[in-house]
Amino acid sequence: MTPTSPPPGPPEGPLPTEVIAFWFDERVRALWFASTPAFDQEVRERFESTWRAARDGRLNAWEATAEGALALVLVLDQFPLNIYRGRPEAFATEARARAVADRAIGLGFDRLLDDEQRGFLYLPFMHSESLADQDRSVSLYEAAGLTEGLRWARHHRDIVRRFGRFPHRNAILGRESTSAEVAWLASEEGYRG
Repeated sequence: MTPTSPPPGPPEGPLPTEVIAFWFDERVRALWFASTPAFDQEVRERFESTWRAARDGRLNAWEATAEGALALVLVLDQFPLNIYRGRPEAFATEARARAVADRAIGLGFDRLLDDEQRGFLYLPFMHSESLADQDRSVSLYEAAGLTEGLRWARHHRDIVRRFGRFPHRNAILGRESTSAEVAWLASEEGYRG
């Protein structure tokens, strides 16, 4: 008798619909770019295991739909910023998020999302320290007519164009800051992330 594999179990953690419902809830919208320690803790408790599963490729099936791809991008790009705030892990899955977003855009999934959702699908390119990704970010927001996102995309691109990276990540990632970066971070225009 040959042993057989056990039947596949239930989905691991929350479903894409649950991730999207959480992130686009009115209460959470107010915390997107103004998080609190309590909200960071909530995201950690609720979604850290989901982030690990996504990091390890166990949620790749989510990419089959526009909603699933968006949820996976949120898990890989946004959630670690809350879960691991101030730690290198906050940026550990950015490249995976960009790859998911790139494939979703290639399939036209971005055109199936509303403007707010589309903005988050494009966000991994804005988070990149590659100038080519930054240029793509600006192009995506511009083509979609997402004015507020475009303003921030240009802002992020200007930083990467000037320094070749985001200086506010240096301390977190153990990188030495240049004197120009130190001066910029201390200035009023300095972005702290």
